[in-house]
Amino acid sequence: MNKNLSDRIQQQFLDSISTKQEASEKLLPMVQVAIELMFSSISKGGKIMACGNGGSAADAQHFAAELVGRFERERKELGAIALTTDSSILTAIGNDYGYDEVFSKQVRALGKPEDVLLAISTSGNSKNVILAIEAAQKIGMGIIALTGRGGGKISQLLSQQSVLLCVPSERTARIQETHLLLLHCLCDGIDHLLLD
Repeated sequence: MNKNLSDRIQQQFLDSISTKQEASEKLLPMVQVAIELMFSSISKGGKIMACGNGGSAADAQHFAAELVGRFERERKELGAIALTTDSSILTAIGNDYGYDEVFSKQVRALGKPEDVLLAISTSGNSKNVILAIEAAQKIGMGIIALTGRGGGKISQLLSQQSVLLCVPSERTARIQETHLLLLHCLCDGIDHLLLD
């Protein structure tokens, strides 16, 4: 067995645990606010619209699947859309307007004031996510942003009514791992408010 490789693997686990512990200490109150914002939206017949790029696109789709299907308990279907999934919309907008507009045009087309935008950007600087946030703000939607690396440009863009969940890390892997945990916290919290 390669001791150096074994040590590297162990360090990955330790770093992930440390990042999640720090995130728990720093973000817990804001996670609760985010859950309450999403629950309020769903209770009013609103939906959650999620977007992101790469791994964050996968997270947006994962989150939408947990709401529309189920998380850990049976319950009614909840309204959620991942703006990352319709290849015809994405390629048409990308071709005709540029990739920066792929989420914002969908937000303008589908978003209502009672909806919430879940904007996921590891760096906090994804241009198409920023434009989606700006579109959601003009509609009056609630906004929850998952970021890292200090929050980037998104942290400066959000209003006081928005929720910033910025993972305290500079490493993409640690940020993405913690984003997944945060998404599961959101799902669990919504279910708790609905079912308990």
